[in-house]
Amino acid sequence: MKNLQTLVPLSLSLVACFWLQSCSKPQATSTQSDNKSQGKLVLTGSSTVAPLAAEIGKRFEAGHPVVRVDVQSGGSSRGVTDARKGLANIGMVSRALKDEEKDLKAFSIARDGVGITLHKDNPVQTLSDRQVVDIYTGKIANWKQVGGKDAPITVINKAEGRSTLELFTQYFKLKNSNIKASVVIGDNEQEVKTLSGNPNAIGYVSIGTAEQAVANKVPIKLLPVGGIAATSANVKNGTFPLSRPLNLVMKTQPQGLEKEFIDFSQSQQVQSIVKEQNFVSLSK
Repeated sequence: MKNLQTLVPLSLSLVACFWLQSCSKPQATSTQSDNKSQGKLVLTGSSTVAPLAAEIGKRFEAGHPVVRVDVQSGGSSRGVTDARKGLANIGMVSRALKDEEKDLKAFSIARDGVGITLHKDNPVQTLSDRQVVDIYTGKIANWKQVGGKDAPITVINKAEGRSTLELFTQYFKLKNSNIKASVVIGDNEQEVKTLSGNPNAIGYVSIGTAEQAVANKVPIKLLPVGGIAATSANVKNGTFPLSRPLNLVMKTQPQGLEKEFIDFSQSQQVQSIVKEQNFVSLSK
């Protein structure tokens, strides 16, 4: 009887121990499984690349049901900074990397151009490079000075940190500090909206974004630059002077899910998206 009394508490302790272990093991396994299944990629940066990356992300998610791709704009400078600091998995940069950014790895997914853009109802059909410079520096302030209506020119400029601004100022040999802007905006969509609502405005926008807007009946138009029509076709054949690569960037060589996404973004599986977005495919 004494032995039985001793065995009962011992048996209960063993059962309790076994029960606790059996309950805790599935819980740990479940947590590990959830972590593996909840893949998330954060991309930040260029507002030119963002819509393209978002569409690529949707197609990538369709093949990876447990992965979420979060795309945030903010400019190419943000893409560089966030990639360096680990604030994003992948940065988006709509230009070639600068010498001081060569610590990053760049992966091109398309090409684009930047075109001078007016409201569709503006009668001006072309501007020389000199006239563009004079408009942006305030020497020409009325459209009648370049063959247009008697109306003041609304000059739209890009905010600092935007690669479109850098490409524009580099080509026209301008300093941003010398530009007399009426309006300073951020992303391409905001500029297209401003241009479409102001018949006297002038801006410079991603050709891909502008062509897509025109296809959607937005009342804007692209002017030639250097005598070359601002079209995706001319970006592709190399004749348009303001063109740039659209890049995904990382601090280190991509691995795992990040490598899968970058490889997918450069694959034939997304070339239809590149064309739908009016960007230039890198595939032959």
